Amino acid sequence: MSQAPLPPEKTAWPDSPDDVFGPDFKPLSAEQARQWRQGRVTLTPWRIVAWQVAVAVGLVLVALVGWPVLAGSVAYGAVASVVPAALMAHGLSRRRAQDAATLAGFFVWELAKVALTVALLLMAPRWVPGLSWLALLAGFVVTMKVYWLAMWLQPARRKSAGNDLN
Repeated sequence: MSQAPLPPEKTAWPDSPDDVFGPDFKPLSAEQARQWRQGRVTLTPWRIVAWQVAVAVGLVLVALVGWPVLAGSVAYGAVASVVPAALMAHGLSRRRAQDAATLAGFFVWELAKVALTVALLLMAPRWVPGLSWLALLAGFVVTMKVYWLAMWLQPARRKSAGNDLN
């Protein structure tokens, strides 16, 4: 069975921006937008890399205390996540003049990050004596998931009196 088409007055998509945002929508002035941006804490790529390094150090310390024979594998797994992330953060921190160049640069640095990650993982058997793939994977995945932890732990806004724009 096929559904009957919508009548012409009832389309699936709104015809104007006013229909999308509703009648109560008010665009921000330049000053209000500036105040709104000041009230937000920016999560930079370097801040995420710093979180990853902190978690990696913690993981290696836990491995050294609990399972010293696996500490090298855990450390290498963390390095295989942190070093490519730092490479991408470096690439993204360079300013671009045009939006198209910024998007293209993001994809280029993401490709470099993935290629370096794969290369590091392929070199693991040669560089890590007594490699434990499970420990390496644990160090890699936990360090890589710091992206989510950093976003979750980031404060939503700074404490200031000018946060209310209504």
